[in-house]
Amino acid sequence: MIEQKDLIDQIKAYNPALEEDFIARAYDYAKEKHEGQTRSSGEPYYTHPVEVASILADMRLDPATIATAILHDTVEDTDATLDDLTKHFGPEVSNLVNGVSKLTRIESQTVEGKQAENFRKLVLAMSEDIRVLLVKLADRLHNMRTLHHIEKPEKRRRIARETIEIYAPLAERIGLHKIKEELEDLSFGHLNPEARESITNRLSYLRKEGNEIVQTIIKTLSELLGAQGINAEVTGREKTRYSIWRKMQRKNISFEQLSDIMAFRVMVNDIGECYHALGIIHGEYPTVPGRFKDYISTPKPNGYRSVHTTVIGPENQRIEIQIRTHDMNAEADLGVAAHWAYKSKGNSQQSSIKDIKQYRWMRELLDIIEQESKPEEFLENTKLELFADQVYVFSPKGDLIELPNGATPVDFAYAIHSAVGDKCVGAKINGRIAPLNSSLSNGDQVDIITAKNQTPSPTWERFVVTGKARSHIRRFIRQQQRTQYSQLGKAMLEKVFTAEGYQFTEKAVAGIVNQFRVDEVEDVYAGIGSGNIVAREVFKAIFPGHKSEIAKKPTDSEVEEQPIVTSKKHDSGKPLPIKGLIPGMAMHFARCCHPLPGDRIVGIVTTGKGVTIHTIDCDTLENFADTPERWLDVSWDEGPDAPESHIGRLEIVIANEPGALGTLSTVIGTNGGNITNLKITSRSLDFWDMMIDVYVKDTKHLNNIIAALRATPQIATVDRARGR
Repeated sequence: MIEQKDLIDQIKAYNPALEEDFIARAYDYAKEKHEGQTRSSGEPYYTHPVEVASILADMRLDPATIATAILHDTVEDTDATLDDLTKHFGPEVSNLVNGVSKLTRIESQTVEGKQAENFRKLVLAMSEDIRVLLVKLADRLHNMRTLHHIEKPEKRRRIARETIEIYAPLAERIGLHKIKEELEDLSFGHLNPEARESITNRLSYLRKEGNEIVQTIIKTLSELLGAQGINAEVTGREKTRYSIWRKMQRKNISFEQLSDIMAFRVMVNDIGECYHALGIIHGEYPTVPGRFKDYISTPKPNGYRSVHTTVIGPENQRIEIQIRTHDMNAEADLGVAAHWAYKSKGNSQQSSIKDIKQYRWMRELLDIIEQESKPEEFLENTKLELFADQVYVFSPKGDLIELPNGATPVDFAYAIHSAVGDKCVGAKINGRIAPLNSSLSNGDQVDIITAKNQTPSPTWERFVVTGKARSHIRRFIRQQQRTQYSQLGKAMLEKVFTAEGYQFTEKAVAGIVNQFRVDEVEDVYAGIGSGNIVAREVFKAIFPGHKSEIAKKPTDSEVEEQPIVTSKKHDSGKPLPIKGLIPGMAMHFARCCHPLPGDRIVGIVTTGKGVTIHTIDCDTLENFADTPERWLDVSWDEGPDAPESHIGRLEIVIANEPGALGTLSTVIGTNGGNITNLKITSRSLDFWDMMIDVYVKDTKHLNNIIAALRATPQIATVDRARGR
């Protein structure tokens, strides 16, 4: 248990000018407010915030941040208020505490929803002051150190998973490598204890057997550099258990197959000596191709600087060597915390994340917040931004852009600007035209080609890997769907009005908007179109005293007599084969009946899919007999722009004998058809049952193919597929 004097002495060790009373008052206030509260370990609760403060003192942070750590749970878990904290400790501390505190009112009742809402708030808070994140990471680190005291295994695993997916990558992004590694290791122990123990035992054995080799390598490197006038400090350290396990999983290899478990660090006095030392080492030992990285000339976005190389070193061992100055080494340990660390020449100034230019990823997260309507989607896309290895590419102007490994030109376009991403039609990689789904590599120069009328393609979501790209694409899709649903919903409601003998007016709908818990008339239409609101319920809300006619399925004559509205284009820009649809409405053909030109058809509004086209005799239509407002009167477009081919499905029983499939294909091809899909549904000794999809012009064309197949000896039966 850390006493007040111990904490103050810890801070004064790097900040002799500390105003002791400020920390003492915060300590006493937290101890008083948390009186009677205990942790899962049985210890008094106030020991937790004090431990968090001690972790931040190890980072040499300023008094306001440390006071925030001491007080960070008082507003959430006691009767203290932010006004109280402002009164006793000033607005700087109370603002920081507010940023660290969890949401007090969360609409989502799911654990995932609460997690997402809390993380969204954290991102917004740390965008104003990154010290919020420093306190949160220290808080999470101490909670992970004591996680074993929680009884429920599933809760421990949930917290560990959240830590390894969110907080460890955040620590990495702001350069807190030691904290990141400890968070990963502690989480690893709860998520996969057997694997962690196995690696621990093997490292212990290796340590005993290989310690002599490690010391030999350290001595050899020191002497090699010293002989050239470089006074270098050389250290060797094992890679972490979690990083070893990840590499084993990624490469699908065993522990014994790993060749670079040890990493050696060479620390020199200045940048010139870094490159001099690199040249000496490369001159002495063979290099491993593809393993050289210069983070001094091109620092990581979190400010990390070092030169990494892998060589076949002393004792013929493959070793990774990191070369840096002593100052770079200190920065690597403190990361962004160095920005607020106590300076002997004066206290550091408060700054927002916007003043730290390398934190582009923070702006990306803020952009995702603006795009995503659901907290869960924001959390999902944040993980895409944080939990990935990086690739570094260049814009035509020479700007360095950091992206997750596997990123595509579309990800690059959105990283440049959302408007560039939205208008992207093509890309050049290193001067050559490349597909938009190409994977980018380190050092690529990427040039995006845009077009004024281009919009995001829904197919992009299948291959983009950044959260920013995915959130913008999803937002466009949502807006597009809303427009379609709104148009369809309005048409459905108008149809109900007409069926009941009323004149449709938008003013009437506006009067009942609040009854459906939406904000405007367009929301009502969109709700009807998407299936979340029933059109007849809206009608009943407008005319509560009206007695509706019994809903009935339209007759064949009714389908024929209804006026037809021609829709020449849908969202892909290709001609539609159907008349009577609302312009821009998504449409697809039912798989149960596979309608073809020549068939009598009807459109059914399907929740989440737009309009589904069925044949008029399809058995599925019975399911919609009680919702006539979902029926649309449609017909085939037989104009000059109509598509020339459609898919017809056949059920065939064919003899199991040599050449039968060849004959089948020949007959279909000879009669102008083209097989697009073939599936064998059952096999016996003598016959195979199969389902075949064939491109044909219309029903007549399909019937001609059926007739030709029936005349073929190897074909036992053939029919048009129905109801599957």
